[in-house]
Amino acid sequence: MTSPTPAAANPTTIEATRHALSKDIHTKWNKFSETDAAAFKNRDDLVTQVVSKYGMDKAIAQRDVDALLKGRSF
Repeated sequence: MTSPTPAAANPTTIEATRHALSKDIHTKWNKFSETDAAAFKNRDDLVTQVVSKYGMDKAIAQRDVDALLKGRSF
């Protein structure tokens, strides 16, 4: 008997997780569309864009991004 494929390896699950993250980013920072949010490559990219778009201090942006991600990754 084979074990089931891990959820992390399932493209449908990965896509659903990515979509949920994009929606969460858009909800938190509504100046980013869901399409913009889906284009972010990683945490640092998101922090840089939040700083740029909102004129926010980098340390505050990092804290807010970390809080939103809560262990999730891109």
